[in-house]
Amino acid sequence: MTLRPSAASLTTRRFVKTSMGRALKFVQTLDKPGGPAIMASAEMAGKNGPKKDGEGTLGWLRERNRRRVLEVLREQGQISQAEIARTTGLSRTTISTLVAELKGSGLVNELEPRVPDARGGRPAAQLVLPASQEAVLGIDFGHSHVQVAVADLAHSVLAERRCELDVNHQAIQALDASASMAVEVLEEAHVRRADIVGVGIGIPGPVDHARGTVGSATILPGWLGLRIPQEIEQRLALPVAIENDANLGALAERTWGAGRDCSDFAYIKAATGIGAGLIIDGRLLRGASGTAGEIGHTTLDESGALCYCGNRGCLETVASGPAIVALVGHYNGEPLTLSRVIDLALHGDVRCRRAISDAGREIGVAVAGLCNLINPQRVIIGGLLSGAGELLLQPIRDSIRRHAVLAAAESVDVVAAVFVERAELLGTLALALQRARAA
Repeated sequence: MTLRPSAASLTTRRFVKTSMGRALKFVQTLDKPGGPAIMASAEMAGKNGPKKDGEGTLGWLRERNRRRVLEVLREQGQISQAEIARTTGLSRTTISTLVAELKGSGLVNELEPRVPDARGGRPAAQLVLPASQEAVLGIDFGHSHVQVAVADLAHSVLAERRCELDVNHQAIQALDASASMAVEVLEEAHVRRADIVGVGIGIPGPVDHARGTVGSATILPGWLGLRIPQEIEQRLALPVAIENDANLGALAERTWGAGRDCSDFAYIKAATGIGAGLIIDGRLLRGASGTAGEIGHTTLDESGALCYCGNRGCLETVASGPAIVALVGHYNGEPLTLSRVIDLALHGDVRCRRAISDAGREIGVAVAGLCNLINPQRVIIGGLLSGAGELLLQPIRDSIRRHAVLAAAESVDVVAAVFVERAELLGTLALALQRARAA
């Protein structure tokens, strides 16, 4: 007796066969450049109808991936193929194919690595953009100085200048000085103004990005009401982007320093003031009004000393540079600076060591709250106070372990920043490179 399959059985077999065929085709695309990402996007483009300029087609997606590789090279300066794959989320096969095409057309160069791999293996070759006349300009306004630098798209600083000035109260003089120094560094570096693709500027306080103004009248009183990007654009006739100093420190560490291999970290600038630059999923977190990261105004003691922000017992009242210097007082009759306190502490002075240790514990309490909120992979301590090294870092770690959720405390590394004195200046260059990439 011959059994004949029912109509329902035949339908099921056709469904299974068709599904297996589709699955096989999908698996075969995994080793093709763009693979599933291209298939999915192309399918969506078909469903949603034709797009302008070929948007959603395989050719469009391939060109978009190609541009993304070039953008990463512009932002990072030197980077390996594996790092490009991690940064873009594209497969290594796709990156390998795109890099080969870019090298063949002369748009990307390969540098032979000189430093041996830490594990003893052959280090990865670094990819760079070919020499270009294009460059970026960075302007850093500190409380008492102005710094200006110019860098090429391979991230080499070509020239820089610095002048001491009461920036807090002499806004117009500081703006004029920055423009004059910009002309000087461009001349020294033999860079034409027409070749500048972006300018990054930084100020030591919160930024109102909607208006381009200082977000606090008490930090930079002489700058109140000034639209800073427009002021620089009028003087230089160049496109400008602005950030606060802590965010710039975070960008510098993200681009070249202790955060280069990390997409989620908090950068803490501990100096005259205390602020945080927050990198979440590789991007700066600014907040609705640009004040994200104002960790220095975390209230630790509601009956504590008055802070210039108007509140009592802020972190800055007990752990900032001025608070530490006031706590130590004098040393053998000489008035102290934060740099001198750090130097004395490193040479064994017990009073200075205790003052820095206490500041570290208080900073750690505020950072513990930050760890509970954003769960960073790393906390990078920068600013002048970071020069104290483990005298500051270990108390911060102790406080995080004591006050943060256990899982958050156990998963976070607390490390010193790579850059201290030049962090903000390098950050302005990183900002300009980032904005030029996005333009």
